[in-house]
Amino acid sequence: MESKTIIPETEDRVSLPAIFLAYLEVGLTAFGFSILQKLRALVEKNRWLSEEEMEEGLSLVQLYPGPIMVDFTAYVGYKLRGVPGAILATLGFVTPSFFLMLALSAAYFAGETLPWVRVLFSGLEALVVGVMVHVTLDFGGRALKGRGEAAIALVAFSAMLLKINAVSIVLTALILGGLFLHPAIPSGSQSQTNRQPTSGKMWLSIAGVAVVVVAVAVFSWSLHSDVGKMGLSFFKIGSVAFGSGTTITPLVQADVVDAYHWLTMNQFADGIALGQVTPGPFLITAAFIGYKLGGIGAALLATFAIFAPSFAMTLILTEVFFRLRSLSRVRCALSGVLAAFVGLLAVVVLQLGTVGITSAITFIMAGSVFIAVRYFKLDVLWVFIGGTVLWGCLSILGLI
Repeated sequence: MESKTIIPETEDRVSLPAIFLAYLEVGLTAFGFSILQKLRALVEKNRWLSEEEMEEGLSLVQLYPGPIMVDFTAYVGYKLRGVPGAILATLGFVTPSFFLMLALSAAYFAGETLPWVRVLFSGLEALVVGVMVHVTLDFGGRALKGRGEAAIALVAFSAMLLKINAVSIVLTALILGGLFLHPAIPSGSQSQTNRQPTSGKMWLSIAGVAVVVVAVAVFSWSLHSDVGKMGLSFFKIGSVAFGSGTTITPLVQADVVDAYHWLTMNQFADGIALGQVTPGPFLITAAFIGYKLGGIGAALLATFAIFAPSFAMTLILTEVFFRLRSLSRVRCALSGVLAAFVGLLAVVVLQLGTVGITSAITFIMAGSVFIAVRYFKLDVLWVFIGGTVLWGCLSILGLI
């Protein structure tokens, strides 16, 4: 028997300002690993979607590239009020972290050479290593479901060490997963929601979004500068990288640090640290990179470029998801990509370790953070705040 959704009447009930303000609050208050939990709680508290539709959305945003939490936000906004709802939900979620990152970036690059700033961030870099080790192990535990996935992760790890193009590694993993991994056996029958045909007006709105994304990409290409190259790089990464913000980090590092040398490894680690201590999506680190290259305008371009491709995909695939979700080979291909990201993340951890672990005390700090986050389940924000205060005290006492 078909289950019916409860949402058509919601479209008339939820105003666009209400959507924006609700996600603005989440964008101001949600940190680290609790963000997805808060996004779910927001939908449940307001009864915006049925449980089935919410789970469908969470499944959908894992089937295509882009940061899961931002794409889930766009999905909910789209289900509520179409393209305007998706735009306002995403803006509400991302805007607070964008402006906070602008302020932090300005302060960081203005005082980067000051001795006390360097000492402070050397401690933050050790904290980042501990958090990233946890993220890699946690993600690996979920993504490596068998020998096939483990083999793909090992190949990706080796290829990244050999400086093979990261995007090529991801695309190869996509093919290997689709060809050689075994589809999971469904745990139960999938329910089908009643779907109204998408109107021509809705498709026109979606096409408008796609045109804007392409236009900004063309604008980036026309700049013929490092800022333009950065924009194109982030458009590329946003179009091919799967998972959460942290799992997308290897592709960002491959271009920003290794290929174009826009940031040093230390600066990249510091950008990750600032991304961890700001609320909202982790990939707001893109604004830090953009600010380094060209100030506020470049930060805005970087933020748009990293999020816009998957935002457009969300609008399109929300309309066709019911045709894709039963394709087992799609899920196998995705499993291959996620397995590859485990290997890529392991390389990032090694490289961050070379700049973040420079003494016995930094090793102890990284290990303590790892234990606090992984085994005591402490919130990343408080771990960073506590770790920074402790590091500052040790520095004042001359123990560093």
